Amino acid sequence: MKTFAIGNTQAGGDRLLILSGPCVIESEGMCLRVAEHMKALCDARRLPYVFKASYRKANRSSGRAFTGLASDEALAVLAKVRRELGVPVVTDVHEEAEVAAAAEVADVLQIPAFLCRQTGLLVAAARTGRTVNVKKGQFLAPGDMRNAVDKITGAGGEKIMLTERGTTFGYGDLVVDMRGLVVMRELGWPVLYDATHSLQRPGGSETGGDRRFAHPLVRAAVACGLDGLFFETHPDPAHALSDAATQLPLEQAAAFLDDACRVRDAVAEVTRG
Repeated sequence: MKTFAIGNTQAGGDRLLILSGPCVIESEGMCLRVAEHMKALCDARRLPYVFKASYRKANRSSGRAFTGLASDEALAVLAKVRRELGVPVVTDVHEEAEVAAAAEVADVLQIPAFLCRQTGLLVAAARTGRTVNVKKGQFLAPGDMRNAVDKITGAGGEKIMLTERGTTFGYGDLVVDMRGLVVMRELGWPVLYDATHSLQRPGGSETGGDRRFAHPLVRAAVACGLDGLFFETHPDPAHALSDAATQLPLEQAAAFLDDACRVRDAVAEVTRG
């Protein structure tokens, strides 16, 4: 398994890498609050941490939904979190034209699942030298992510992560095939499990979901073997401006991390045998 630095932390090491924060930047104060809380939780558990927040949402269900603050304002929030708290940051990019500005403040550029086959976007992200985290498309077999990896490495990218976030099941639901974590890890790059987007029920005027499955699914994912977790968390999910149905309450993040760590430790014990 390849390992590499992400800012002052590492992907692919012995500890679970945590990418976590609110779905979208709603305000500077909220982002700083969430980042500070998550950093403290991860530091206490010796888990490497990257703050996550989308500075722009380009794939909302409804055209009336909140898509984010002005781009310059939102990117400045990410820069402030990175500077004041000393944590790396990850944010989504949706178009080639966005990549350069996002790469100035983000340590990790994330390719949304719907866009994981967009060659120009993958190449542009790779050429920045930043880590590229590609969400597996809801429509792809895990092994097909080799094509995304080849596009990035072909453009000179040397830092890649792959993230499982569920597979389309009928018209309005997702399922998680845990075999996919094993298959994607065989490609040789760190693999993460997206514990909140996997809970979604897409469709209608807004995306729904069911967060009660977060704990059992993350336990299963960690037991299968992976390198990190991605999950969105919010101080008040019911009033979040995006993904209100699936973001984890910030007050429950500690228990969620402990769940994952216990399974990780148990798997390691069995492996040592």
